Amino acid sequence: MDKLTIAPSPHVHGHDSVKRNMYGVLIALAPALAASLWFFGLSALWVILTSVLSCVVFEYLIQKFLFKTTPTISDGSAAVTGLILSFNLPSNLPLWIVIIGALFAIGVCKMTFGGLGQNIVNPAIAGRVFLLVSFPAQMTSWPIPQAADGATGATPLGLLKAGQLDALPSSNDLLMGAVGGSLGEVSAIALLIGFVIMLSMRVITWHIPVSVIATMAIFASFFYYGIGDVQYASPLFHILTGGALLGAIFMATDYVTSPMTHEGMLIYGCGIGLLTMLIRMFGSYPEGMSFAILIMNIVTPLINKYTQPKRFGAK
Repeated sequence: MDKLTIAPSPHVHGHDSVKRNMYGVLIALAPALAASLWFFGLSALWVILTSVLSCVVFEYLIQKFLFKTTPTISDGSAAVTGLILSFNLPSNLPLWIVIIGALFAIGVCKMTFGGLGQNIVNPAIAGRVFLLVSFPAQMTSWPIPQAADGATGATPLGLLKAGQLDALPSSNDLLMGAVGGSLGEVSAIALLIGFVIMLSMRVITWHIPVSVIATMAIFASFFYYGIGDVQYASPLFHILTGGALLGAIFMATDYVTSPMTHEGMLIYGCGIGLLTMLIRMFGSYPEGMSFAILIMNIVTPLINKYTQPKRFGAK
């Protein structure tokens, strides 16, 4: 029997919902999706379709046959997970590896904790990190965009880590996407368009993306301008490369694993930006955005505890 929650008037009606927000994210990801298909062709399409369909199917099967509940795949959350996961993968990744990543993201990192709203880390990022650790060779083979012979090469951050400063792409190439990298990170301008779409739809607020990018810019400026060593690259380079914009706009802003208050969001974003730059500059991996977000996902409950507003009348 359905339970009704009865309360006295007045009643305030809102148009916000999980389904609306998830489909808003999908709409905002459309420019980056179009860019990935333009630069990487049909191989990108197969990776994206495999990732999205796998996430949706795995969530349906787990809810239907393990949890024995009504599947909620129509809310769009599984599709968002699959699309963001695919955006963190190279276009030449074997499809069976994509399926394994989707199973880990949905089955282990989301449904194990009870489903949407109960996971402690972002499933798409956790799936990407799992694949990076499990299949490092395949996950670090980056096709060159629009290369007819399927040639692979290093990402801009990989070139920087190797000290190949003369081979670094221009800011224009980074903006448009004519560089090697994962499907969703190559075109900065497509990601920025998505950022504007989500802000205009009020799917997210500015606090997390701006605090992540601002922290990265300040940190990079200290080394590039303060110390004057070009090996660290300019702040603009760090913002436009790797998963900086993809992570700050679409992954760090996950509702479930990010703080609830604006103050907490700023702390959370600054932590992600700082950890990303520390890993990029002093760690073994050329990119650190995924690791930084996962670490701050775990810290989120602590941030919520110390930034929650006081109850009315509490001392």
